[in-house]
Amino acid sequence: MSVIKLMDEILSNKIAAGEVVERCSSVVKELVENSIDAKSDEIKVDLIESGIKEIKITDNGCGMDKSDAVMAFNRHATSKIIDEDDLYHIHTLGFRGEALASIASVSKVDLYTSLGDVGTHVRIEGGKVIEVDNTDARRGTIISVKELFYNTPARLKHLKSLYTELSNIMDYMNKIALSHPDIRFIVTNDSKELLRTDGSGNLLKCIKNIYGINIAKKMIEINNENSDYKIEGFISLPEVYRTSRNNIITIVNGRIVRNTELNRTINDSYHSYKPDNYYPIVVLNISVDTTLVDVNIHPTKMDIKFGNMEDLLELVSTTIKDAINKKTLIPHIEEKPTYVKSSYEEIKLDFDTPTVSETNEEYVINTDFVPEEVEVHEDVKEDTSTMPLMYPIGSVFGTYIICQNEQGMYIIDQHAAKERINYEMVKNKLAQKLKENMPMMFPLTLEYTTSEYIILKENLDFLRELNFDIEEFGINSVIVKAHPVWLPVGNEDNAIKKIIELVINKEKNFDLDKFNDHLAATMACKMSIKANTAITLKEMENLIDDLRKCDNPFNCPHGRPTTIYYSISDLEKMFKRSGF
Repeated sequence: MSVIKLMDEILSNKIAAGEVVERCSSVVKELVENSIDAKSDEIKVDLIESGIKEIKITDNGCGMDKSDAVMAFNRHATSKIIDEDDLYHIHTLGFRGEALASIASVSKVDLYTSLGDVGTHVRIEGGKVIEVDNTDARRGTIISVKELFYNTPARLKHLKSLYTELSNIMDYMNKIALSHPDIRFIVTNDSKELLRTDGSGNLLKCIKNIYGINIAKKMIEINNENSDYKIEGFISLPEVYRTSRNNIITIVNGRIVRNTELNRTINDSYHSYKPDNYYPIVVLNISVDTTLVDVNIHPTKMDIKFGNMEDLLELVSTTIKDAINKKTLIPHIEEKPTYVKSSYEEIKLDFDTPTVSETNEEYVINTDFVPEEVEVHEDVKEDTSTMPLMYPIGSVFGTYIICQNEQGMYIIDQHAAKERINYEMVKNKLAQKLKENMPMMFPLTLEYTTSEYIILKENLDFLRELNFDIEEFGINSVIVKAHPVWLPVGNEDNAIKKIIELVINKEKNFDLDKFNDHLAATMACKMSIKANTAITLKEMENLIDDLRKCDNPFNCPHGRPTTIYYSISDLEKMFKRSGF
């Protein structure tokens, strides 16, 4: 007797739903994307109890006739691709034909749709069509999904808290609004409005709707292209960052995507401008021929593969670095610190899923790149000046140098400033590969474990290229007779040990540029003036002159600011002198 049987369609749809419908935000994603594909320019999302009780999507798109309205709930039924060749020319957000069938199999669905004449109502429960009848002639589609997972208790049990489900939905809606600023999006939960964009097509205005005016004024517009890719969008100034990479939003041909290598390149482009464990806010639109990308990797259609990936990464990295380098990045401290929350700021969220930012807090130090009265639809004013001239007048705690000029007062962290100066000096020495070293008065002998020594032995030539005179010296030991001239004076032994440690622990896929950068940052810290060290006025002047010569005088290698600024008007406000 045969034991292999054809699976029931409703059962197969429930199984498919496990991949397509993971949580409430998955339903919202699939339905909103259908509305976008239907050419809607206004989409409203109404939620009851964060979508667990009901998700209703209303759009003004093209709608469907009765036949299509019923057929749409069949698995693999789609109007978006017809043959295999269409898979290489995907211009819509949806194309697999799985979403509606999967959603309907684990919920109660009511669909109202019309082409502008007689409308159609389709009611489905647990994948079974219960009712099909005529309805009003409003052009567009309304689809209501109620009691999600009512017939799959195990999945219902594993839905997160109301706040977490709502947070996931808002995370997606924020991103889809940024990817389609030409569409008006409205989101409500239990009749309370959480998001409204105007659909004007102005991306910066959409950023303002989601992140607030203070963030919008600290975004830099970028625009560049090569033979295969065109990129455009906005990136935050380095002093605006968050604890999660979730705010690095990448969009390819209107589709929100995730690509680890692309995100890493974006974050690395901010290297030494911000702390390594924080991430910028980025909205990056990538336009590319559909034949050069593949989105048919996972049912969520968010994972993507790029053709000519290296060209794209180089374009992104160069564009972001150039945009940042054109800015004067001295934080401007105003009388009141700015604390910015998201557009759903009144919701106390339970962030217990990896897809959600760990915190809604914005870390912002105010700058005045854009005056308060500038409208958000205007471009952020370009500032191509470098470190301004300033004159030291003293120091505080042997750590902070106080300076002034006709614009106001500056405070320089002498350790961070010296770190930046030394960092760029060491990187320059490494890049030049100068054959300069200094003999050691007392050669240094170092002993390692067998495993460490094996790795070190393989890299002796690399250390010699760095101008170390180093040789094998007995069992699992080496002797260092000379070292590069740029090692910190008086701390050469520790510096040598640290460099060899970096070589032993280097990554499997060794990157010389990253190693040199790490080495330069490590040595710069050891060579720099420590806090609570008094220096003379002349030494302060020399330090400021050296800082102004740096490629990036605004941050230490670890991303901390070297300098902060108080304008004259800020000081007058703080001392209540304004208006008198």
